[in-house]
Amino acid sequence: MTDIQAIVDRVEIEALRGEFTDAGMMRDHDRFASLFTQDGAWRMPHIGVEFVSREEIRAAIERLQGLWEYFVQTVHPGTIQLDGDTAAGRTYIAEFGRMRDGRSHLNYALYHDRYQRTPDGWRFAERVYEVKYLDSTPLAGSAPQD
Repeated sequence: MTDIQAIVDRVEIEALRGEFTDAGMMRDHDRFASLFTQDGAWRMPHIGVEFVSREEIRAAIERLQGLWEYFVQTVHPGTIQLDGDTAAGRTYIAEFGRMRDGRSHLNYALYHDRYQRTPDGWRFAERVYEVKYLDSTPLAGSAPQD
């Protein structure tokens, strides 16, 4: 692999991680699911769920987002280890929001990622979510009224 190819791969993987957050924030469920390989997995062991396949991931993100009054996620650079057409990495996440049942949620977490180069570009082969800090104190703010 050339040094230029490694730079291109890293930029494309960073863009993939940003697309994940953007698709989630924009509630673009189809785009969200398309960021995974066909047999990709999205795992959240802290709540005992996992979704394997684009179809399961698409259904899950739509169902999960329906639980939130509002939700904000920001993504921060992590690590990337390239290995040809595969890679592994970590992505750091900050999230907050309020669920429709009134519960609040603020957390800092990370994704343990496996990436796969596909004909459509880099995709997630697996994302495993690990919460590092959780605060369920009621949030003082609110979403703007439309």
